[in-house]
Amino acid sequence: MFKKIFILFKIARKLAKSDALKIISRFHKPPKILEIFFYFMSFTVNKKKIDNLSHLSEEEKLCNSLQSMGTTFIKLGQFLSTRPDIVVEKLSQNLEKLQDKVPPFETTKANEILRTELGENNYKLLINLSEPVAAASIAQVHKAQIDDNGIIKDVAVKILRPEIKKIFNEEIDALMLFAYLIESLLKKTKRLKLVEVVFLLKEITNHEMDLRFEAAAANEYAENTKNDNGFTVPKIYWNFTSENMLTLDWVDGISIREKKLLENNKINTKLLATDIIQHFLRHAVRDGFFHADMHQGNIFVNKNGEIIPIDFGIMGRLDNLNKRFLAEILYGFVKRDYKKVAEVHIIAGLVPKNVPVDELAQALRSIGEPIFGQSVKDISGGKLLKQLFEITEKFNMQTQPQLLLLQKTMVVVEGVARKLNPETNIWETSKPVLEDWLKKTKDPITTINETLKTTSEVFKRIPEFPEIMDKANQALSFLASGNIPENTNSYSALKEKKNEMISFRNQSVIGLLLLVIFGLIVF
Repeated sequence: MFKKIFILFKIARKLAKSDALKIISRFHKPPKILEIFFYFMSFTVNKKKIDNLSHLSEEEKLCNSLQSMGTTFIKLGQFLSTRPDIVVEKLSQNLEKLQDKVPPFETTKANEILRTELGENNYKLLINLSEPVAAASIAQVHKAQIDDNGIIKDVAVKILRPEIKKIFNEEIDALMLFAYLIESLLKKTKRLKLVEVVFLLKEITNHEMDLRFEAAAANEYAENTKNDNGFTVPKIYWNFTSENMLTLDWVDGISIREKKLLENNKINTKLLATDIIQHFLRHAVRDGFFHADMHQGNIFVNKNGEIIPIDFGIMGRLDNLNKRFLAEILYGFVKRDYKKVAEVHIIAGLVPKNVPVDELAQALRSIGEPIFGQSVKDISGGKLLKQLFEITEKFNMQTQPQLLLLQKTMVVVEGVARKLNPETNIWETSKPVLEDWLKKTKDPITTINETLKTTSEVFKRIPEFPEIMDKANQALSFLASGNIPENTNSYSALKEKKNEMISFRNQSVIGLLLLVIFGLIVF
């Protein structure tokens, strides 16, 4: 525990010497005691002149400060961008701009890791490893070639940073202690559940740092979509994949953000915009398994015009009930059949059975009709779902974490599509996918109870790691809902952490003060 305090002190020192707290205070005023603490922590006898950053916006300054503090703070900033209830909406939007890019580590070190992970025989089959082509806070990517049964193939090799798990977990445990101290000293902050927020970040990021999970997700995604025209998922090479490295086909294509380049290559960007939305919806309602991080940097287009997604660290899953629920409510809004949408809510058990159908239908109409009065470019299925969840919460609708994750992803996907074609009509684009799926299934209203089974059969198609996938799905649910259910192992681990911190607080207040004084002298 004393090691955590020492790490916490170093983090506080780094935070105090950056602009982060000063910038954050313009969005969200911190308690006076924190301002005083960080003022003393920033004291130094070696005062170097700070570079002129006046040309940067406040959000750019904040992102620079967080990025300079390394992996833990990059991930914390990204995570808090999904929690406007904690950092307020304006700051949340600014944190979404935080770029997960840091300098790469040496290729010689990458080779050492690969040799250890693969063993000598497989390592010899991995050839022509390039310098890093992309580097993020957790891992970096190299281009290479492999000898796959006598056939030389171009591949992308993703490698975790050395010691990243140890560094991250030590820092996040220290931040958890800091969150606990804040909650103990400032009772009004307890409503924010700061300890739970930091613990949640720890759970999610630790899953992201097991590349076998990402490989398994990509493998399942490829299996689901192998017959989808115009959509291709890179192949995973299991003999060259482990907890610390991932190998998959090299993507030779144009980034979706390069609209002019796509047009110069005679790619129909209007059709591409439609395809992106339809593929996303198809994967959600047909497969119940969708890419939940489909921003512009994660989508490429090859010379044949096929969409190729990358980075499968965050995937969303819907069970059969939620697949039907999603298709019915979206199609119901397309047809403006609000009573049908209300009936689905009640029959599916998403709202209590004693809720009057007509009252719920009237509430749903209050969402739908204003949308149909908007111009095409302002209509959003993702925003519709957000309003829907807000309305139905008043009727005691049960929280559906994966639907929340899907809603957030849908907003991103629609944004990507509209950058390719600003006049994309979300309703007209969605309608054929929803109609096709509903025609291929039995009437959802009369057979809704049949869909209450789980999707465990999908795990049989994955070569290995079912436990990892279970835990990862749990982490994704936590991410979407922002809560840790009491009947989970994670909740027990959180409770144990809290007891550990309570015990430490009772025994070590004096020791903490001595360490702070010692740190001020040394640093």
